[in-house]
Order: sequence, then C-alpha cells, then structure tokens
Amino acid sequence: MGNLCACLAPKSVKKKPTKRLPNPPPLSNSSNRWTRIRSSRKEKLDDSLLQEQALAAAILFQQHQRNGSLPFDRSASLRYPNSSSKKSNTLPRSSSSRARSLTDPLLQPQQLVNQDVKIDDLETSHFVLVHGGGFGAWCWYKTIALLEEGGFKVTAIDLTGSGIHSFDTNSIKNLSQYVKPLTDFLENLPEGEKVIVVGHDFGGSSISYAMELFPLKISKAVFIAAPMLKNGQSTLDMFSQQAGSDDLMRKAQIFLYANGNDQPPTAIDLDKSLLKDLLFNQSPSKDVALASVSMRPIPFAPVLEKLSLSDTKYGLVRRFYIETPEDNVIPMSFQQAMIEANPPERVLRLKGADHSPFFSKPQALHKLLVEISRIP
Repeated sequence: MGNLCACLAPKSVKKKPTKRLPNPPPLSNSSNRWTRIRSSRKEKLDDSLLQEQALAAAILFQQHQRNGSLPFDRSASLRYPNSSSKKSNTLPRSSSSRARSLTDPLLQPQQLVNQDVKIDDLETSHFVLVHGGGFGAWCWYKTIALLEEGGFKVTAIDLTGSGIHSFDTNSIKNLSQYVKPLTDFLENLPEGEKVIVVGHDFGGSSISYAMELFPLKISKAVFIAAPMLKNGQSTLDMFSQQAGSDDLMRKAQIFLYANGNDQPPTAIDLDKSLLKDLLFNQSPSKDVALASVSMRPIPFAPVLEKLSLSDTKYGLVRRFYIETPEDNVIPMSFQQAMIEANPPERVLRLKGADHSPFFSKPQALHKLLVEISRIP
C-alpha cells in the first residue's frame, strides 16, 4: 500500500508537465510520427476498401456476362439501388457468421427477387416454419430475419417437447400430440387466411399431417431435407429403406428408455460428437455450437406412426421440394427416389447445402422460399 500511495503522490503529478513544456521539439517529432502512423493506417484501410470494391465489381461483371444483361455499371451504388446514402460505398452485411461463397451470394434480401413483384400481390406472404426432429424454432433465426426484412410475415413453431416447449419428450404418445402446436395455430387462423408451411427433416411428416387436416388453410407446402411420405407410410419406414447398419445416422442414435429397458424406446437422442458430421458438415462452427446446446431428444412414437393421407385433402395442397446435395442424413440418391415415388409440383436444388441449409446456405434458402411464394 505504501508503494501504491507513493506512486499516486501529488509531487509526481506536478513534475510531468514541467518536464514537457521546455522541450517542444520532441513533441513535434512525436506528433509527426503519429501522423505518419495514422496516415499509413488510413492508406491500408483505403487499400482494403478498394480491394473489396474491386472484388465485388469483378463478381458482378461475371454475373452480367453470364446473364447477358446490360453492360456493367461501375457505380458502387449498384449494390444499393434504393439508397443514395453513404452506405453505397460499403459492402452489405449479412446475418450469417460464415465465410461467403459464390453459391450463397452476398446480396441484400430485397435484391434476391424481382422487384416488380410486390408482397401485396402474392396469394400469401405468411410463412410458417416447422423444425425437424430435435430442433426447435431457434434453428430458423437466419431465415426469420431475412424473410421479415423482405416484408414477409413469419411464424416459427416449437412442436411439443421441442425448443422452449416445456413438455417431456419421453411422454409424447403420438404424432397428433407432437404436432399440436402447429395444428392449433392453423385452426386459429382467421377465416380465409392462408399460409405457406415449410417443414425441415421430421418437420416434413409434421406438415404432411397438418395438410390432411387443414388443406384449405395451406397455400403451399415446402419440404426441405425432409421425408415426403405417401399414404400409409411412417417416417421410420422411409428411413429404414435407405441405409445399412453402419451408416452415420445409426451410429449417432442413442435410444432412451424412460419406461424401462424392457419397454419400447421413448425418444432418440443424438451423439453430440457426431452432430457436425451428420447434420452440419457445411455449416458455420458458431451454429454447430448453438445446436449442440439447444437440441433435444426426438420423440420415438411419432416416428413410428403411419400417416393417413388422402388425395382429396393432402393432395389438394401444392408441394415443393428443396434438395440438399451435401446431406448426410438423407443422401441425394434417396431424396431423388422419394421425389420420384411421390412427385411434388416442383423440385429445387440448394447447391452446397448440408442437412441444415438454414445454417449452411441461409441466403440461398431465403431466395428459394421467396421464389416459391411468387409462383402463381
């Protein structure tokens, strides 16, 4: 304490300015030195900005050449056609935390679709996002942000025992109980209002169940890396057709027996050490970390349930399928076999996407969802 007090004594405070005042030259030299450093830093920043603008210009020029459009405009304002602010000199940011690639272009939400099509002209601008097994509404956070920035209304559902829904997953007895938050939402929609339902993974089975109950409230159904079942088929039936006993999915599964080991499993958990290779092999590490602390067990009974799907109800809803080529859960060969067995209206491919494209290809997924909403 004595040394500390000595360091803070008033005498030392008074001596500092008296030593500096008689010696202005060193101050001038110091000022010049810092001026040079600041100037050097500014030059480096300017060079960095020029490099970014040059890279953006090169990419846009290549796109114009491929599309056969008008000659390339070198104005930086091309990235911000609706703004004359200073932001036109900088590159746009995205909610994604991973490095960009040409398959997931660096574009603003409003640039991803034809500006001639207005939200009010669409049959519906309301998306209902339904997560897959073990996931929750949290997994759609990038998609929600992009759609809402583009003027769409978005509802992300937590199914029973998923996300922040407090119900015990092991106690879910059937598919009806599991999808009740979704069916309750659709049942309470105002008269005449329609939505676009989007199902990922096991969410494909969930939206199929809802399509049979509420065909007049669903404008379109989008299946993303999801089972697209036929009448009388269960999710387990579909997955049992695709892989051998040594595949990655089987290795990752951990069966839970809440009712005792002599009873059927009540839920399926996934080995956290295999999550990245199985579900997120193209996704950013931050999103893998989010999933590893957020995912919950998958209820087993709904996976076993065979769906009753009719042409007069389920068959009325327009179906679209988004393929995920880098998927380690549902390989492309199996996705295509499923599509051939139960053809949707249209198939779209999300190049470079793993089983979780809302993480690995958020911008490109957003573009496809908006394009689907525009199909008359």
